[in-house]
Amino acid sequence: MNGADHCSEEKNFVQFRRKVRAAEVLSASMEQLVKAVRFSGRISVVVQNGRVLKSGYEEGFFRQREIMPGHQAEAVSEG
Repeated sequence: MNGADHCSEEKNFVQFRRKVRAAEVLSASMEQLVKAVRFSGRISVVVQNGRVLKSGYEEGFFRQREIMPGHQAEAVSEG
């Protein structure tokens, strides 16, 4: 690897690290979807040699059922 390649790789890694720290790891469309469904939980992606091997999620969100007059609200786990 020559000096220019090493410098470029180092710059790419610095940008990668900055985006992870800034939580800029989702595409705009995925970010819109998690907002639309009000997702709260963990999304994980396993990457090896630049390729996605596996991805998944753990739900940890609750939605509030509509409150009927005279009744208390009940938290419902979606899953």
